[in-house]
Amino acid sequence: MRLVALLLLVLPAVLATYGIKLMRDAFFGELTAIFFHIVVQFIIGFLLFIGGLFFIGGFILHRDKKRQLIKGGKNNRFNH
Repeated sequence: MRLVALLLLVLPAVLATYGIKLMRDAFFGELTAIFFHIVVQFIIGFLLFIGGLFFIGGFILHRDKKRQLIKGGKNNRFNH
């Protein structure tokens, strides 16, 4: 079970890393062969980075809520 959880966190991290690479290459003007325009490459890289970041953040938030590690009172926005 831990291996599955590790793979669930490694894959989005790898995609986010590749997204950073695509954005960096687009910023310096190096077009990857599968993209037809630098702007498209940058947008795809940005989406990969944000998607990986949100997935990992959501995973950590879900785990902390499950273990009741989220602190706050009645007005806590995570108590829905």
